[in-house]
Amino acid sequence: MKTIVAADQNWAIGRGGDQLVYIPEDLKRFKALTTGHPVILGRKTLATFPGGRPLKGRRNLILSRTPDFAPEGAEVFRDLDALLAAAPEDAFVIGGASVYEALLDRCDTAYVTRIEKAFSGADCFFPDLDARPEWQAEEKGPVLEDGGVRFCYVTYRRIK
Repeated sequence: MKTIVAADQNWAIGRGGDQLVYIPEDLKRFKALTTGHPVILGRKTLATFPGGRPLKGRRNLILSRTPDFAPEGAEVFRDLDALLAAAPEDAFVIGGASVYEALLDRCDTAYVTRIEKAFSGADCFFPDLDARPEWQAEEKGPVLEDGGVRFCYVTYRRIK
């Protein structure tokens, strides 16, 4: 599996139930990388999508313990074992924080958009891959800017 995330300088990814910032160029990259692949996400992440609907062009696998949660166009799994039994190797883990934490050890590649800013009030974080010896930054793109937000793309690979 792979994972994809946008994180600030402190590895923060969210605040108040939403992303820290929406970067149009990054959203295009997210779509290009994940379209045609299954995506794994939590219920709260799904709620941040337009209309709270599953992403088009991707099989949406949702991890949620909420008993009656059954959005149209998605597959809901009540526990990690059931999700893993159904998730193919080419799936992308796309959030939120608890889903990233639960599945990071099963991923071999992380596509990280590093935002060159530290957001105040962040309440959700991605694991700091720079502090984990089993992960190594292999590719780092140039610093880009979109809507006044500076960022770069970094690809990490699991080395152990």
